[in-house]
Amino acid sequence: MLLSDLLTPDRIKVPLEASDKEGLLRELVDLVAVDSDEHRRQSVLRAVRDREAVLSTGIGNGVAIPHGKCGALKELRLAAGVTEDPVDFDALDGAPVSLFFLLVGPEQVAGTHVKVLSRISRLLRKDELRRRLASARSADEFLETLRDLEGA
Repeated sequence: MLLSDLLTPDRIKVPLEASDKEGLLRELVDLVAVDSDEHRRQSVLRAVRDREAVLSTGIGNGVAIPHGKCGALKELRLAAGVTEDPVDFDALDGAPVSLFFLLVGPEQVAGTHVKVLSRISRLLRKDELRRRLASARSADEFLETLRDLEGA
């Protein structure tokens, strides 16, 4: 499964505007739950916060992959974004984060959820991919870069 198949320009925000962890989580959740009512949006945010409370999803090298399982959504949804300035996200390596992928879906797609998390993690180990995504200046450029690099 390609990440670019799960993303659309309206689920990518460049730049993300928040300057703290909570604000970034809210901003990313708004991208995946844009068509949801406030109750659903809060359920998704709660699922992501609950997972974040277990262990930071800031995986290092300026990357965070917040995620959660939430029955308020009927399918797996992925959002992404880049901050202009790196933000403290309690990353495992202690470094600030500027590149974000948020993944949320219902329990029924747990297997796919894990596969997508693994795919994100594998791809973002590549310095070139991280650098190019972090330097994207628009959602379209971010998605096009991801498509190019996934196809390589």
